[in-house]
Amino acid sequence: MTGENTDIITMEPPHIYVERTLALIKPDVINKSEEIEDIILRSGFAILQKRRVHLTPEQASDFYAEHYGKMFFPSLVAYMSSGPIMALVLARDQAISYWTELVGPTNTFKARETHPDCLRAIYGTDDQRNALHGSDCFSTAQREIRFFFPNSVIEPVATGVAAVDYLSKTVNPTLLKGLTNLCKQKPEDPVIWLADWLIENNPNKPRVAQMIVEEPK
Repeated sequence: MTGENTDIITMEPPHIYVERTLALIKPDVINKSEEIEDIILRSGFAILQKRRVHLTPEQASDFYAEHYGKMFFPSLVAYMSSGPIMALVLARDQAISYWTELVGPTNTFKARETHPDCLRAIYGTDDQRNALHGSDCFSTAQREIRFFFPNSVIEPVATGVAAVDYLSKTVNPTLLKGLTNLCKQKPEDPVIWLADWLIENNPNKPRVAQMIVEEPK
């Protein structure tokens, strides 16, 4: 049952930064969220923020935009908007890789064969209803955390391999698309036009202002 917006639960310790990643507890196992959170904490993660939300189909489409056009995309969107989910910001040293390992392979059937102790093997149902989601790299974690927690400040600024990864996956494709449109439009003031286009098409732009936030039960 949905209700009025509630405050996001924030449990971030002061003056501490470690790597962060986004975790989602999906609709079919939301009733197991406390049990899963306990496993997360016992695995060495800190839960910095969490919120229980119910995505609309449009918001689920935005979150999984990278899969747009794939055969499973409509059923994925329907599944992720079918009920409430729990979004969690997790932190620890090498949080992204450790969470990926704890969650296990995407396909539940493969997970049961190769990683029987992982969370998807334990809680997943099939190749799509796999119980949990995790960010796959630094830039994805940044985008996904901001999707659910628009006011999050994610530090430090990416450097080295992380910076190259972020530029190649997020900045360069967006900039190339903007420059291509600029050449097509040929505006009188190309600098202002491009600046406006980049603001409007920022891939990190929050798109979940109207998400239904559920009352704690």
